Amino acid sequence: MEAKDFYNVAVYLRLSRDDVSDSVSAESNSIRSQRDLIRSYIRRQDDMEIYDIYVDDGWSGANFDRPSFKRMMEDIEAGRIDCVIVKDLSRFGRDYIGAGQLIQKTFPAFSVRFIALNDNFDTLTADFNENTLVLPVKNFVNDMYCSDISQKVRSHQQVKREKGDFIGAFAVYGYRKDPENVNHLLVDEYAAGIVKMIFTWKIAGFSNLAIAEKLEGMGILSPMEYKKSKGIKFSTGFVTHVKAKWSAVAVKRILTNELYTGVMVQGKNEKVSYKAKHSVKKPREEWVRVADTHEAVVSAEDFETVQKLLEVDARASAKKARCHMFTGLLYCGDCKEPMIRRVNRYKGTEKVYFICPTRNKGLGCTRHSIPEEKLKHLILTGLQQQLALFLDKNHVLTQIQKMEVPFNEVEIFDKEIQKLHQEQEKYVFLRKGLYEDLKQGIITEEDFHNFRQIYEMQYQAAEEAVRRQEEAVRSLFKAGVAAGANLEKMKFTLEITELNRDVLVAFVSRILVYEDKRVFLELKAKDMFAKALIMADYFENREYVPMVQGGEEESQHGTYF
Repeated sequence: MEAKDFYNVAVYLRLSRDDVSDSVSAESNSIRSQRDLIRSYIRRQDDMEIYDIYVDDGWSGANFDRPSFKRMMEDIEAGRIDCVIVKDLSRFGRDYIGAGQLIQKTFPAFSVRFIALNDNFDTLTADFNENTLVLPVKNFVNDMYCSDISQKVRSHQQVKREKGDFIGAFAVYGYRKDPENVNHLLVDEYAAGIVKMIFTWKIAGFSNLAIAEKLEGMGILSPMEYKKSKGIKFSTGFVTHVKAKWSAVAVKRILTNELYTGVMVQGKNEKVSYKAKHSVKKPREEWVRVADTHEAVVSAEDFETVQKLLEVDARASAKKARCHMFTGLLYCGDCKEPMIRRVNRYKGTEKVYFICPTRNKGLGCTRHSIPEEKLKHLILTGLQQQLALFLDKNHVLTQIQKMEVPFNEVEIFDKEIQKLHQEQEKYVFLRKGLYEDLKQGIITEEDFHNFRQIYEMQYQAAEEAVRRQEEAVRSLFKAGVAAGANLEKMKFTLEITELNRDVLVAFVSRILVYEDKRVFLELKAKDMFAKALIMADYFENREYVPMVQGGEEESQHGTYF
């Protein structure tokens, strides 16, 4: 490269978050420190003048996708700059291949001189060894440093995820970061109220678009605009307008976010490489989920209800904001496809009925036609009968809610746990029998070890199943009987004479209609209700039996029926 009489210099400065991991490096690599060093060098040169200073503060050196760097390259290509000065090669970039390409090919093509002060590298005076050996080695070391930092950051973030610490840059709409612990989320009462309203409207049958339009009509700020109003410097790739508005997509994003139930869900995406910004979605089973890390805004029951509604196309007609009463709940009993609503109008009369759509598609199922009024009558009658059976135990369940029932008593009436314990005993018996078989020469020592390992694995599997069962039953007693929380709703349900969507969504998981017009109601929390009924029967009919321990009788504390 030939020397020029005068150089218009681009001063390039960069600092990433990784460069401030300790106070020493933070001071030496600071933007101010870099600027002062380069200015001091230029003041000593008679043939140099600063054209512009380009600063990328907070940008990684793993790639060259940086705003000020891009602006500098535009000025180079336009012929405004013929010299680039940086503090050292690591400030220029830590991409081994990219940095070498720019310094050795791109800059010479534009007759641009490159100087890295602390590395004593200057393309004007560099000899063959510096260009072919020193420069590549230093760039390679910088690249390896970036790779090492990336791996350390990933490992640290994974540990924090598994602990349930929030590691996002911004809290999700409805929450705010705890000022005393940025890894913990606190409820933002105003925004959380909007989230609750969105879930309520969805359960009531509103489409996502209708919900978005209602929010816009009420003048409620979208999540992005709300963050801006709070002074948060927030940006997203979802923005399509100068002022971000509510949309069906934004509503669905809220409705599908499990974080609102108090479960921290993170690690949904993963970067392809530390050198690229592009991320790929990870399989759901690889997401990191930690329960009870923060206060829930929406109940788990309502969240699950909404997920089931979203699985079905619940779009309302163009003239209506709400879908019909049975949307997302009514299915063909044979092919399990969602049934569709049909309206026949003849001479001023209107007849509404539901049919299975599969026959119309020529896929073999029958019509399963049932009038809407008959369907409502069957569902209301069946629902009242099922709930009446549960409420018949109301007085007992109310008492159970007030008690702290000793957990050991649960095993008395939990048949599943008893069966599992019997299975465990069977494997213990078989394992003991192996010793006798070995002594008598019935089995070899190898068979003995193999069978003992098999029985041990079966025993451990049964033990794990017992643990899961006990945990499920224990959850019923954690705050009394969880099913009892719905008692008041059920009482109200029995008093109504007309079916509505609120009642359906509250108690029905799915409705199946068969060709002979039989209707099957799949109630929500049916397992919980069943256990609650078993408990009620147990506490109604049991007799007091003293426990014997150490040869003396000890009575258990509690209320008996």
